[in-house]
Amino acid sequence: MNAIQEVIHLMNDLDIKAFSLYLDKRNKRKDVRNTELFNFLKTDDIKVEKKSFPDKKSADAYHALSKRLYDTLVEFMANRSFENDTSDEHAVLRLLVVSRLFFEHKLIKAAFKSLAKAENIAVGLEHFGLLNEIYHTQIQFAHLNPALPLEEVIKKFAGNKKKLEQEEQLNLGYALLRRELAQMYHQGKIVDFQELIKNTITTHGISLRQVLTFKSLYQILFIANEYASLNSDYGRIAPFIAKSYAFINSNVTLADRHLYYHIYILYFMANFHFRNGRFADSQEYLEKMREQLQKQGGKYYNRFCLRYFLLKALNENYSGNPGRATDTAEKVLTQHKKADVNDINDLRLLLIVLYLQQDAGRDASKEMVKLNHSDNWYEKKMGMEWAIKKCLVEILLHVQQEYTELALSRIKSFKRRYKKYLTSVNEDRVLQYLALIERYVLKPEILTTPKFKNTVEEFIEQARSGPQDIFVMSFVAWLLARVNKKPVYDTTMVLLKNYFSPSHSA
Repeated sequence: MNAIQEVIHLMNDLDIKAFSLYLDKRNKRKDVRNTELFNFLKTDDIKVEKKSFPDKKSADAYHALSKRLYDTLVEFMANRSFENDTSDEHAVLRLLVVSRLFFEHKLIKAAFKSLAKAENIAVGLEHFGLLNEIYHTQIQFAHLNPALPLEEVIKKFAGNKKKLEQEEQLNLGYALLRRELAQMYHQGKIVDFQELIKNTITTHGISLRQVLTFKSLYQILFIANEYASLNSDYGRIAPFIAKSYAFINSNVTLADRHLYYHIYILYFMANFHFRNGRFADSQEYLEKMREQLQKQGGKYYNRFCLRYFLLKALNENYSGNPGRATDTAEKVLTQHKKADVNDINDLRLLLIVLYLQQDAGRDASKEMVKLNHSDNWYEKKMGMEWAIKKCLVEILLHVQQEYTELALSRIKSFKRRYKKYLTSVNEDRVLQYLALIERYVLKPEILTTPKFKNTVEEFIEQARSGPQDIFVMSFVAWLLARVNKKPVYDTTMVLLKNYFSPSHSA
């Protein structure tokens, strides 16, 4: 898919018709082929270049035409977005632009009325950037309006500027941490993320205690969530979750104006509770998330629905409803085949794990075949941690299906590819776990020996004494089930019940 087709996929039927008319009006000559090219590309015809521009000279003409079509398409989409967007933010921008037009034509009263209306909306939006422009314009033209309380405007300008600077510093810190996380996940860069967070907060004077807006809360929660994920320790971010709950409850009237961030925050909170074994609390926030996804005509439904269903299936599975969880995952994968590839991969890997826990190895194998990219591809697309989990699940599947040679081959390639990385990030327990699996594959009868059982028990106790994480214990439960010759799902539920018990949490 090229750049033009990516933009076309964002367009609905009305947009496509409007753009075709837009091209026709712009075309001064009849031999311009931009409409023809657009019609080809909107059909997803990947051979359009060879069909219509077969030789070298024609190919050069094709690339020039594509460049012009792309520029025109971007211009059209920008204009159409601005025309059709009825959000409060765009309303403020329009009022700001028209106020400056009025000032240029000396319509002073109308200009200040527009600015006052824009300020009222922007205050409700907590949009410090727009407020900064509004106050700046009011001050710039204050000499034309003697009735304007200039001192009050300057005071508001100064107070807003302070909030804007705080928001900008948080945004800078967030951007730097996101960049480092991307390199850690997709390039295997070794970083002490905890130390990086501390240094970033200090350097940019960021206060995590002062939540300003839904956007700033989202950014803080994103960083906290990534920190917890990297350390498999969701208990340490509990203070942020408590603060989030208090913030949302005290800003109910603003939630709909920040729907995107509100949905994301609810997702983070649902995920936090799930990872700590509080499934009822997680489901409660998922229900709130579902309600928000229906608002504003469901404009964010497709953006978040797969994440919602992923957590829903996870909660169902670990709440004692594995059949319902499997049905949820299967149904979503069938109905959303063109969704975001990352979300699809997450759901497919979950479905494989659900099948493994139910000893449905053949079904798991059918789904695993669909994850047919290389390890390198998954590392770059999904992240290093995801790629490692996928490999481990694949190894367990081979073992469970008694594909000994495949299991040993995958274990060998896993160690060759990830041993150095896992050691450098202090995840030796993954290698210890894999060593136990390898011993079992090489000598299945070892399961009955007291020495091996004791080794597995010691490993489980070591895992239990560390940070609480439901996924870590799910891997451990699979091995314990083999040792005790019990069903994987039943073993998982018993282990997690003890793992997340109050006595253990204390």
